[in-house]
Amino acid sequence: MAVKTFAVIDVGATHVSMKIFEITSKKGYRQIDYVSNIIELGSDTYADGYVSQESVEQLCDILKRFVRKMREYGATDYKAYATGAIREAKNNMMILDLLKLQTGIKVEILSNSEHRFLMYKGLAIKTLNFDTIVEKNTAIVDIGGGTIQISLMNNGRLTLTQNIAIDALRVRERLKSFHFNQDRMERVMEEFIENEIDTFENYYLGDKEIKNVIAIGDEMSGMIQIVPELQIKDHLNEKQLDAIVEKLLHLSPVELASEYKIPFERATLLLPAAMIYGVFLRHAKADMIWTPMVDLCDGMIVDELEKTKNISFERNFADDVRSAVRHMAKRYHCDRGHNANVAQISCKIFDKTKKIHGLKDKNRLQLEIAALLHDCGKFINMNSASKNSYAIIMSTEIMGLSHKEREEVANVIRYNSSYFPDYREVRDELGAGDYMTIAKLTAILRIANAMDRSHKQKASDYHIVVKNKQLIITIDTLSDLTLERGLFDNKAKFFEQVYGIKPVLKQKRSI
Repeated sequence: MAVKTFAVIDVGATHVSMKIFEITSKKGYRQIDYVSNIIELGSDTYADGYVSQESVEQLCDILKRFVRKMREYGATDYKAYATGAIREAKNNMMILDLLKLQTGIKVEILSNSEHRFLMYKGLAIKTLNFDTIVEKNTAIVDIGGGTIQISLMNNGRLTLTQNIAIDALRVRERLKSFHFNQDRMERVMEEFIENEIDTFENYYLGDKEIKNVIAIGDEMSGMIQIVPELQIKDHLNEKQLDAIVEKLLHLSPVELASEYKIPFERATLLLPAAMIYGVFLRHAKADMIWTPMVDLCDGMIVDELEKTKNISFERNFADDVRSAVRHMAKRYHCDRGHNANVAQISCKIFDKTKKIHGLKDKNRLQLEIAALLHDCGKFINMNSASKNSYAIIMSTEIMGLSHKEREEVANVIRYNSSYFPDYREVRDELGAGDYMTIAKLTAILRIANAMDRSHKQKASDYHIVVKNKQLIITIDTLSDLTLERGLFDNKAKFFEQVYGIKPVLKQKRSI
């Protein structure tokens, strides 16, 4: 039985952590070590826009120690991710280069949506009763070093995720500029936090009743640590949270660090974090807060095992992405019957042309998302639908997609119904998006959309085959396809330019 040792490294805003796992095909995976060092990269970034040279040197020292630890265990592979503090730093590319040169560790920057989706993966797999909890309306509240992420679940699936620029670090830094006595601190902090939570509630919660709140984030363990008398295990109620806040109001960070052995930097963040959880709990009118001890490293190992197919999980995380996208389509009053049909056709064409396009499974998901959202811009203005759809996608976080992947989806939707430009015309506009990926997905979406131009889902079945440099699509229907044929022939020209094979539409009239 082959055993693999794998390390995951999280370069966060307030700490750098590493977990080492042992992986076997039969027994799954188990954690064999965990190390963490406090380092306030976020304070540098959010105050000055740059991570200081002193902090970079400190980070290098930490990673060098991690490398030695990996060698002790014979770790043969690793994954290292950086989140908001380095992502938002103006000198982030210089930092990554220095880390690679001085430590040998290649650190990759996660977009916010990727970061939160990894946290979600770790939560879903590590929490034993997760599926039971999220059967009721549930809000996952993830307080990071730079932002707070709120993800809503209903009937066991994701429906929405929203990132809000309030967090423990920002609250703490803002309050430093004021001079309050302790009696006024709670009221001032609530006012500071409450406006953003109010806005979220008005736009996204409405009359929904949140039954459960799941709190994930580094500060929750510290909050529980200071109240051992409450014997909190996997959840706490509003009364217990009030007791934590009350204790934090009367203990300074120095006293917390001394009495409870909490690093001073972490201790300064506990009160702002507790206040954020408290405000959200009251606004959501939830019964309790679940407190699973999950961090980014837990999500990283799940993601790695899922990608390499070392271990299969019962939960299909791509279905969570699809669920959130469908709710997004509902919000913008998309024709969901038509869009679902276009998505089905698009994916069939993608699967039948795998040997030709050379794209990956993640690109298939991007194509499906583009099909489900391709007309969302009509909600704003029917005459500029493609441009408006592009703006909506670029302004909306889709958890699980990187910024590059989301930009590619937005461009596929934009060029679905408008002129596809020469590379020289748009190379400065595409950003991180890959021109040929966008072209290949757009070509598929165009002909799939043409096949349901009437929005009547006329076909009972589609048969697709590649033969003699043709993509032959046979539609099983008794309906008149004159409208679909006219548009299909026009869209087929672009497909042939991209793939070198000609799409041909045929009709089978089954009785």
